[in-house]
Amino acid sequence: MQDMQILSTPPGSDESGPLLAPTAGAAQRILVFDACHVGVVLRAVLFVQGVVATAALFGAASALEWLARMALITSGTLPATLLWLVLACGLKRLLQRLPVPAQYAAGMGLGALCGVYACAMLWLVADAPTSPWLASAASGALLSALLVTALQLRARARAPAATTARLAELQSRIRPHFLFNTLNSAIALVRAEPAQAEALLEDLSDLFRCALAEPHGSTTLDEEIALARRYLAIEQVRFGARLRAHWQLDPAAGSARLPPLLLQPLVENAIRHGIEPGADGGSLTLTTRLRHGRVEITIVNSLPPASAASTHGHGMALRNVRERLSLLHDLQADFSAGSHQGGYRVRITLPLEGTA
Repeated sequence: MQDMQILSTPPGSDESGPLLAPTAGAAQRILVFDACHVGVVLRAVLFVQGVVATAALFGAASALEWLARMALITSGTLPATLLWLVLACGLKRLLQRLPVPAQYAAGMGLGALCGVYACAMLWLVADAPTSPWLASAASGALLSALLVTALQLRARARAPAATTARLAELQSRIRPHFLFNTLNSAIALVRAEPAQAEALLEDLSDLFRCALAEPHGSTTLDEEIALARRYLAIEQVRFGARLRAHWQLDPAAGSARLPPLLLQPLVENAIRHGIEPGADGGSLTLTTRLRHGRVEITIVNSLPPASAASTHGHGMALRNVRERLSLLHDLQADFSAGSHQGGYRVRITLPLEGTA
């Protein structure tokens, strides 16, 4: 297998149907009470604070009084909300075993306890002679029921997304044009370069073995890079000197978690839209680096001349990548794609410690 440089053929315009449609981990059970994500915590806190801000409006004679009342109530509700989220996160696997009605009952029970806790905090802060213990417990239970409903809807949204991705994967993983081109290249090499033909077929075998493997929740960046290398080794035989690829890899970033089969469709898209249309081909650069506890992955490819016939996709591959990153890392992952310094760049940033 020949060594290749990676010059990022940008997942330009938009995507070609990837050889391997990314897998979304359909086989993995989705946790309902998965409140351990930054995005879930942020949304829950904002929701409760919105309710508090609305409640503080009642009886407030001025904006200053409204702010003072909201600050006072927040001193009790914010710690109680965070306590509920911590308990939900810690007990998520235990709560997952319960039927849905029992999950609601457990969530509301925790909410009632947290409501009493919030009332106790307010009682200590305000030094009031009496406190609405029952009303606080009821309010906590009601808000918890709404939070559990939101978590249920989030879990249901993730399950169909995984199923849809899995179906698309089975339909579009094995792209006939890629398979035929590879086999034609192998046939042409059999007599002139038998060793290279053997290496080509071995790369194809490894690539399809990964594509047809049972889906799982996540993989490492190192494994994704290895898969992209096999894909580019195959395409290098077809394009020859027209494909100029460069790798700039940071070993410290290799353990970051990614959804399986995420990079290969981006690399394929870059070749289809950035390198294949031009008579002189183009360059593709894949770079990884670790900065301040976050991993940055960039794929940059040159764009064909304006006169070259180019294909324009519908953005499906980029949307798929964005959605799958969001499912795995929520708000902790960032994805962007667009023109950059005369080429096309796809940029992904995510935490080094990912969800397995």
